[in-house]
Amino acid sequence: MSDESLLMEDPYRIDSVTPSNPPSGMVGADWHCYVIVQGSNSIRGFRPGSHRAVTNAVQEIVAQLNERRFGKRAARKTPAKKR
Repeated sequence: MSDESLLMEDPYRIDSVTPSNPPSGMVGADWHCYVIVQGSNSIRGFRPGSHRAVTNAVQEIVAQLNERRFGKRAARKTPAKKR
């Protein structure tokens, strides 16, 4: 099985959401670091907000990433308005 087909079988998922200091150059409190993984690939990001709010936002990101893998987002787009 090729590496590409393994990635297609392995969906994106949340690995962790943990409290964090603000990223460099950012201010404020209540920051979280999140990690999204797919196979051996990872995406690391930061968001301000409560643990619940950040987790909910990252769940939406993961859902969108998984939809993109199979072209579902393109199928959900609404048609352009007629003039």
